[in-house]
Amino acid sequence: MAKGTATFPTRKPLSNGVKNNIYNEILLALPQAEAQIVFPKMEFVRLKVHHVLHEPGDALKSVYFCNSGMISILSVFADGKSVEVGVVGKEGFLGLPLLVGFRTAPTRAIVQLEGTAFRVDSDTLITLLPRCPELARSLQQYSQIFSLQLSQVAACNRLHEVHERLARWLLMCADRISSNDLPLTQEFLGQMLGTRRSSVTVAAGILQKAGIIANSRGDVKIVDRQKLQDTTCECYGIMQRQITDWQNGSK
Repeated sequence: MAKGTATFPTRKPLSNGVKNNIYNEILLALPQAEAQIVFPKMEFVRLKVHHVLHEPGDALKSVYFCNSGMISILSVFADGKSVEVGVVGKEGFLGLPLLVGFRTAPTRAIVQLEGTAFRVDSDTLITLLPRCPELARSLQQYSQIFSLQLSQVAACNRLHEVHERLARWLLMCADRISSNDLPLTQEFLGQMLGTRRSSVTVAAGILQKAGIIANSRGDVKIVDRQKLQDTTCECYGIMQRQITDWQNGSK
């Protein structure tokens, strides 16, 4: 196992109790026949904050249907610096390269907000897809949505002000964990936004002064979501419409 890759000491079979607490939207949309094929192959795992699920170049031995919490996808550079290029929450899936025949990860995947996921061995997923056409279709569609997210985030990081990008990122986090209380430090936010901590401090100060967020050490609370949406750049709305259109079209 590559250095930094997370292990999960607590693994459980997918009991009936776990089945009743599925929040991953791809799994929830499965027809009953496919659910009966897929669910027995899944393991319920807990995702602890800062656990690295894979590094660039790691073999993709497992895939994850995120159930709660949030996973950040980072582009990593030779000097060790990294910047977030996408996020995966309960709407999504980690392991997209497998769908087009790639067996290694191009990015780092790290748990940023603690939660749970359903894990499936990569080889098992590949054998399941021909038997589960709706799952295969949903994953292909999600792959396209995620690619659009990556390109939009890249454009956002290049064109928009830090406080607009911060507002966009806070909204994306809140959507994925269904909470306005976000356990985030400014150092972490700087890494995710690809900017200096001092710039994040200024941006957070702008939002706090406007009564939009309450920012304390290690925690950000969204006080006025509507104002936060009014403050963010257009990128948030574009990405949300893409996800909504996909979800509505898949039902």
